[in-house]
Amino acid sequence: MARRPKAFTPKSAVGNQRRRGSWVAEWFSDANRRAHEQANRRSGKRELKSVRAAIAATDYDFPHESVDWFRRVIRWMVAAVLLPLCWITTWTFLSRFFHATLDKGFWQSREFWYFATGALTMLGWFASGLMQSFFLYAYVLGHELTHAVFVLIFRGKVTDFHVSANGGYITTNKTNLVIALSPYFVPFWSVVFSAIYLVARLSFDLKPGWDLAFYGVIGFTWTFHMMWTLWMIPRDQPDLKENGTLLSLVIIYLANLVVLVALLCLAEKAPLQNARDFALEWVHHAAVWGDTIWHWLVKVIADLQTSRHL
Repeated sequence: MARRPKAFTPKSAVGNQRRRGSWVAEWFSDANRRAHEQANRRSGKRELKSVRAAIAATDYDFPHESVDWFRRVIRWMVAAVLLPLCWITTWTFLSRFFHATLDKGFWQSREFWYFATGALTMLGWFASGLMQSFFLYAYVLGHELTHAVFVLIFRGKVTDFHVSANGGYITTNKTNLVIALSPYFVPFWSVVFSAIYLVARLSFDLKPGWDLAFYGVIGFTWTFHMMWTLWMIPRDQPDLKENGTLLSLVIIYLANLVVLVALLCLAEKAPLQNARDFALEWVHHAAVWGDTIWHWLVKVIADLQTSRHL
């Protein structure tokens, strides 16, 4: 993608390529932060020009500002629709977790404690600040690789790839909501170690101790993903602004919660049965909350009508 901060280059001239980056240089110095923020602003202006050029080439009768307003409203509406799903999924997860922990004694299992040990180790390491540059580089690498993998899944092309401790980016000819947000809900290194462990189990006769070590690694890598994602989100990420910050945050929360639900189901015996039970309980909670909200709305409307007649 050609760098032309002062002149707008049409999409056709650059092969409809977009640069997707994770700018984290403020970790090191204010000067680097300002430089990258200026680059992000220039990138945002180029993207806005691209959108306006595309609109100008069509026969729309309404102004460009209306398009931006319409898109924002659609994103807010979608986010509003997803919020009840977030609430029901959270409620169901907490219900299932406490049931598995207190009633079934899940917290006493070795699997739980190995996972918790890995998670607590990562939390302590993150809080201590040891090897920050290494972990930052590992996060940026996983972040950009996740972008690249989802670009390939959606049959796009990656024409440039860069990773450093100062940030990273990929240049691609395709982007969408999933490609933009995938690094925020896909624990890349957990997926990598899970794939390695699966291949090892299929290839070798591993002792039971390896299963426990695997739980510890997953606890460590999943917490690594969550901690650095939470650290990264407030730092002016272009990935979130591309599809609306509110909608992006709602999707990231819901997707990470689904990943956590999957981990809980896999950690117990009979994962498929646990997943089915979770789905049934989710439907039950959705029905209960839906009925509660419906009766509340009916009562509010009735009270309003009564007050109007008084």
